[in-house]
Amino acid sequence: MSEFKVLFAEGSAVNRPPMFNGMNYAFWKIRMRIFMEFIDALIWEAVVHGPYVPMQVVKDEEVVKPRSDWNETERRKAQYDLVAKNIKTSALTMDEFFRISQYNLAKETWEVLEVTHEGTEHVKRSRKHSLIQEYELFRMQPEESIADVQKRFTHIMNHLTSLGKEFDREELNIKVLKCLDRSWQPKVTAISKSRDLSKLGTAALFGKLMELKRHKEQETTERKPKGLALKASEQNEIKEEKEDAENDETISLLTKRFTRFLKKKSRDRNQ
Repeated sequence: MSEFKVLFAEGSAVNRPPMFNGMNYAFWKIRMRIFMEFIDALIWEAVVHGPYVPMQVVKDEEVVKPRSDWNETERRKAQYDLVAKNIKTSALTMDEFFRISQYNLAKETWEVLEVTHEGTEHVKRSRKHSLIQEYELFRMQPEESIADVQKRFTHIMNHLTSLGKEFDREELNIKVLKCLDRSWQPKVTAISKSRDLSKLGTAALFGKLMELKRHKEQETTERKPKGLALKASEQNEIKEEKEDAENDETISLLTKRFTRFLKKKSRDRNQ
């Protein structure tokens, strides 16, 4: 057990189980499974299927093997239940700990937390149907960024996955592309033609969409100064033409006045 003591020693966060305070159980549940499987996949097996119990055949009948007859491998496998229980109790706040403290097996403690925070099988089925409907009606909202779309979509998918719903990769990618608004249509067409949606991960698809969005914004930014310069030039030309017209009008008016002045002078001189 010395190897487990090293893993659970205080230190960097990666070596400590994620804490659960009663909020966001679906998120904690996924992280907890990853944490246990990272240490040893058999720890998670003890949580799902219960503790390993060595058996032996006596008079053609399979019975539980006495603990005194266990070999080293059997002792190690049986110990995984205690390891799993220790990890879970170390990851719970006081209220959550007292909720499971009366149960002995890791599988039992896990089931208590599931029923408490996810509900009974009937409740989970109802929740699953509700999420499936939300998934089917999923659409990009007006003025919503692609990052926010990914966040909402991933949230629904994680909850459905935790409730046992499975999706084909290509189906998910098609759903993402169809949920985007009309402004994304050129990008959707480009990705559909250039990528194999059955091999592209959903996260990679969102990454590609963000990349295309950045390229579009960059092109717009690069074209903008030229447009502004052209617009400024046009405005200057209009201003100059207006000033020229005003000057011509002023000169014409002065010319008329000067002509009348000369005529008047001429009449005065004749008189």
